[in-house]
Amino acid sequence: WVSTFHSMCVRILRKHIDKIGGTSSFTIYDASEQKTVVKEVLKYLQLDPKLYPERAMLSAISKAKEGYMTPDDYEKAHAASFRDQKIAEVYREYQKRLQSNNALDFDDLIFKTIFLFETNPDVLAEYQTRFKYIMVDEYQDTNHTQFILVKMLAAKYRNLCVVGDDDQSIYKFRGANIYNILNFEEEYPDAKVVKLEQNYRSKANILNSANAVIANNEGRKDKRLWTEQEDGEKVTFTRYGTEYEEANGVASRIKTLKNQGVSLDDIAILYRTNAQSRVLEEKLLYENLPYKIYGGQNFYGRKEIMDLVSYLKVLANPIDDQAIKRIINVPKRGIGATTVDKLDMYAQSNGYNLYDALLDIEEVPGMTRNVEKIRKFTDMMEGFKARLVHGEFISEVFDAIMDESGYREALEAEATDEARTRLDNLEELKNKIVTYEESAEVPTLTGLLEDIALVADTEEEDEDGVPTAKVTLMTLHSAKGLEVPYVFMTGMEERLFPSGMALDSDDPDALEEERRLCYVGITRAMEKLYMTAAGQRMVHGSTNFEEVSRFVKEIPKHYLEYEEKAFGYA
Repeated sequence: WVSTFHSMCVRILRKHIDKIGGTSSFTIYDASEQKTVVKEVLKYLQLDPKLYPERAMLSAISKAKEGYMTPDDYEKAHAASFRDQKIAEVYREYQKRLQSNNALDFDDLIFKTIFLFETNPDVLAEYQTRFKYIMVDEYQDTNHTQFILVKMLAAKYRNLCVVGDDDQSIYKFRGANIYNILNFEEEYPDAKVVKLEQNYRSKANILNSANAVIANNEGRKDKRLWTEQEDGEKVTFTRYGTEYEEANGVASRIKTLKNQGVSLDDIAILYRTNAQSRVLEEKLLYENLPYKIYGGQNFYGRKEIMDLVSYLKVLANPIDDQAIKRIINVPKRGIGATTVDKLDMYAQSNGYNLYDALLDIEEVPGMTRNVEKIRKFTDMMEGFKARLVHGEFISEVFDAIMDESGYREALEAEATDEARTRLDNLEELKNKIVTYEESAEVPTLTGLLEDIALVADTEEEDEDGVPTAKVTLMTLHSAKGLEVPYVFMTGMEERLFPSGMALDSDDPDALEEERRLCYVGITRAMEKLYMTAAGQRMVHGSTNFEEVSRFVKEIPKHYLEYEEKAFGYA
């Protein structure tokens, strides 16, 4: 068999799930179906979705399943926490409903297969005998249940081969457990270790820089990559004055490479957080350098950015019906699509725009149940408008929208990695607003929205059927597994990379995982690596000064050339 863990488990469960109380026609629920079930569970248990958001509940359930914990196990492990006791209740009821629907979610596939093997030794024996040889790729990315499954299947013949690189274990937030690979010889003392240390991708200076950085990690297996390729150019590190100068410098370098005949397809810009793309995107656009976001959305095309820009659009231009439709129930305030459609029809038949119909809600037939909700929304919007009229800064009104609309609270309550990324992006939007206010002669909301509109639409048309060459922008996590001739690693500053969260963490592996991420970034480059930093950067609307990243300082000077722009390197 050649398959993912999950598809292998589906195949086994289709044949044997009846032994653990299911039928072979089970459905596999996707994310939206899981969300619907959790929604029903919260309603049934009378839990406030603002305090127990659906995504947060699903994230907690997923982590429990990855740790092979039943609802009872979860309850015992979190006995001291009232909130976690409630999550255990949600988990229990969620599982009950999945079972009654003859459905499994993605995490159940491995969980139930392990349970099947534990409770039916004959079924386990059948697959142990069938799989005489087992090989697992990318072993450093396996989680706890995948480890248990492999261990069970390999127990009979012990012909197990795993391939992986502990220095590239960067998915802890997805449940990956680096100790699966680090402790492999403890689990299998008779294992033979084969080190694959020759690198065929990168020039020697790039490789030696990566080796020097990763050598500072304690939790790793001893190895040193080498190459038969020549030394190549040194790694270039440039420290600029601000993030705007940094973006300018990167764009300028890319232009030079392009003029030297390098295709834009052979250039990638890497960054630690999604929010960093905004300044880079704007500069590339101004310089007419086409780009694409790998595995993600352009900054101004991200949902949360479009939502908050729509709030601002309604304040600037209340007759923008599309903007109103986007935000009237975001975050959820009980104004459904049917209500909006009725209001829209009423407005059109009376020659109104939608916002006027909202202001006139008491006069709209059949709206009695929604009057209070809509009045609350329009009062809030009118309040924001009044602030602008009275001379408040746009950035202050932006903060008010984030707080009074409940947008910030909803994302904070969700407490998932995705929600944190969305909040980071919104902070970056605020940085954009503050920068506009500081640079415009007479800052106006209309001027800001025009400024955003000019950089928001960056789609490049292919001419004559020939694809346009584009610079690739991506997070360091997205870059794993890829290789690019010319790489720019941006934002090499303390508290940005490594992240402040890792530096403040009690977990000693947090900083080590950041360093592994740096190692992954460096080793994407084939021909030339550029590293950049800013001496000052706007964070949460105010200017921060940070040291150069420790990862840059860990590269020996003979592999690195320094360039100082406005700030000296110490």
